[in-house]
Amino acid sequence: MPWGAAAIGLLVGFLIGLTGMGGGAMMTPLLLWTGWAAPTVAVGTDLVWNALTKVVGAAVHYRHRNVNLKLVWRLASGSVPGALVGLYLLGSLKKSAGLEFVDHLIVRLLGGTLILVAVGIIFKAYIHRWLPATATRSATDENLQGWQVPLLGFVVGVLVSLTSVGSGSLIVTTLLLMFPGEKLNRLVGSDVFHGVLIVGVAALGHWRLGDVNLPLVLGLLLGSVPGVWLGSFIASRIPEGTLRPAVAALLFVTGVKLV
Repeated sequence: MPWGAAAIGLLVGFLIGLTGMGGGAMMTPLLLWTGWAAPTVAVGTDLVWNALTKVVGAAVHYRHRNVNLKLVWRLASGSVPGALVGLYLLGSLKKSAGLEFVDHLIVRLLGGTLILVAVGIIFKAYIHRWLPATATRSATDENLQGWQVPLLGFVVGVLVSLTSVGSGSLIVTTLLLMFPGEKLNRLVGSDVFHGVLIVGVAALGHWRLGDVNLPLVLGLLLGSVPGVWLGSFIASRIPEGTLRPAVAALLFVTGVKLV
């Protein structure tokens, strides 16, 4: 398994570097298809792996000043409680309904979330074309005072705890709609930095629930670290306009099959 896990890590890391997408939407389905982990363990293992990889990305974005910390804290004010609610629901359902029911539920929720992510990836590419040219609302202190950003964080926090998916594409797509005047690199950097918090909380919760396969995490990291570097190195040589729709189509089909 370690070398097989390294191969999957290499593939997913390569796609992350190539497309800039988060790996959660790709890693959990692959762990399920290989049969290396039951749904609950696949989610927990993916979250720990994802948290460790996001730390590197968050450090890079922070160093390049692509992080709006006030936006991060507003998201976290909803997402951290949401992640805790998701973990509580997961633990309660394990005790009351049994592991088999929880595994079945996670697969269905994962499928639905993958469909949302696929739609979000496609939608994100056209948002600025559909918005009026006068749309200049940015993530200023005044615009961050409403309930919308914490609510977005809460919903995604619950989804991340239950499926390990949603901390990337869903948040960035929604933030683009809410703050069309904000620079994309600032939204992406803030999302990655926030992802460390929300995925970290969910990962710790799954660790305490016993849903993490540590040797599998280490095997995935063994491949994903060079994979991200390799994908990033050749990203400029492959047209992104072709890659993102292809990945979105794959996630959509995968989601439909899991639902």
